[in-house]
Amino acid sequence: MRDPIELPTPRTMAKQRSKRYKQAAALVQVGKSYSLTDAISTVKKFPAPKFTPTVTLSFRLGVDPRKSDQMVRGSVSLPHGTGRNVRVAVFAQGAAAEAAIAAGAEHVGYDDLIKKVLDGFTDFDSAIATPDAMTEVRKIARVLGPRGLMPNPKTGTVTDDTAKAVKEVKAGRVEFKVDKAGNVHVAVGKVSFQPAQLEENARAVIDAVAKAKPAAVKGTYIHSCTISATMSPPVRLDVREFA
Repeated sequence: MRDPIELPTPRTMAKQRSKRYKQAAALVQVGKSYSLTDAISTVKKFPAPKFTPTVTLSFRLGVDPRKSDQMVRGSVSLPHGTGRNVRVAVFAQGAAAEAAIAAGAEHVGYDDLIKKVLDGFTDFDSAIATPDAMTEVRKIARVLGPRGLMPNPKTGTVTDDTAKAVKEVKAGRVEFKVDKAGNVHVAVGKVSFQPAQLEENARAVIDAVAKAKPAAVKGTYIHSCTISATMSPPVRLDVREFA
């Protein structure tokens, strides 16, 4: 008779995570601001968990998100994609729906898809809608909005060219939006990417966030920026490099 398989307990898993975090933190020089190239090199040296971590850029912006004229929102196409399969839902009818299906969208529909979402379905990573579908799609804003899935013209997800939008999202277009605390977080790839790929993706995001600066914002716009991997400490970037 085989011995029973001993599964790791939550406490054991937490200890393993804590050990990896401490090992990674020891590689980051306290108080230092790194160039993007050196920061990525440091992140890639972190002890790896049993999955492939996502690499994320985090910005602290000098904006007041409570003011409509200081909202920061946009999208950017990553030169080397995100490293994951993006599941797309498209709210459309007729030719636009057919084009979305041909482009590879996982979920395409109109009344039926809207009802499905109202019933709790959100098994997708990005949502696209044609302009004429938005009247009905707005009825499910309370479901899509909190999950960051609401289609928006500013991010290119409200369009008649559904095929182009689906292809761009699947190829690596990511959206970003400032949160209530004035922060923006954007995934720029996986730790498994080559350093040059991560750097090109990161620079594309930094440029996009910089260009999204609201005209109403005065003074310092990007106060700080860090790069990190899932369950790892952040590495502070020298923002003067992007000024």
